[in-house]
Amino acid sequence: MKPNCSAVIPIYNSEKTLEDLVSRLSEVMKNLFNKFEIILVNDGSRDNSWDRISSLIKRYPVLSAINLRRNYGQHNALLCGIRAAKYEFTLTLDDDLQHPPEEIHKLVTGIQQGYDVVYGIPNTMPHSSWRNFFSKYVKLLLARFMGIPRVRDISSFRLFCTNLRDSFVDFNSPNVFIDALLSWGTTRFTTINVNETPRSVGESNYTFYKLVKMTLLILTGFTTVPLRFASLLGFSFTLFGFFILIYVVARFLNEGSIPGFPFLASIVTIFSGTQLFSLGIFGEYLAHIFERSTARPPYVIEKIITK
Repeated sequence: MKPNCSAVIPIYNSEKTLEDLVSRLSEVMKNLFNKFEIILVNDGSRDNSWDRISSLIKRYPVLSAINLRRNYGQHNALLCGIRAAKYEFTLTLDDDLQHPPEEIHKLVTGIQQGYDVVYGIPNTMPHSSWRNFFSKYVKLLLARFMGIPRVRDISSFRLFCTNLRDSFVDFNSPNVFIDALLSWGTTRFTTINVNETPRSVGESNYTFYKLVKMTLLILTGFTTVPLRFASLLGFSFTLFGFFILIYVVARFLNEGSIPGFPFLASIVTIFSGTQLFSLGIFGEYLAHIFERSTARPPYVIEKIITK
């Protein structure tokens, strides 16, 4: 028997791709699933995406939509849609058609093999060489930090068991990373190669700055590895300083003087830089603690349209 599935798509400035996206996705899901729904979460689009969504709902009974009050970010919008999903499996994909709906059947194969989360990884990376390099190794590192080392890449094209959301049902923070939240409920992750198509309309919203910001969020918001690294770094330089002290004392006893201002300046610079680096890590964690203490929600819903 075919399974049931909820497709969740965050929408941001995508009025030109919505018609084709909904049409192709509906046709594919009709053949793959017994029952299905498509949830479009408008993440504060500045174009006419919401008007286009409202018109599409009249033509597609499987379509429902959530309009957020402002732009909260892709993962925040995904969290909103995932919480609204009503079927046993949840599919997420981007709104720019770089994730072809015709490739969804490959993700279903992974679920049928007993995995809880299946990522669709592109055979050929569609972005620039610097971004591909950065994304590949950062995602590999993050997967290890999340406790899923067998996964060598993560993607926004994913299919997973909806009941995994039970592990983060009480999560209420403005800093959201869906893949880290999914890892709270399972370690049965896998990846499947899929074909991706180049973006035909507009440009990617992920700049280098946003990628770095997201990486810092994941490292300091969902793992204690940086704190442990700061502790190890501090301990290492303490030992280094101890050996330097022995060297200075020994030389003073043997020669009676310790020449070398450059040597002293270098030592001071190394230790000062290490302290500032460690303080920066502590500052990132304090910032996350502050943001959670303000109880700012990850999103605010303005309107929901369903049939």
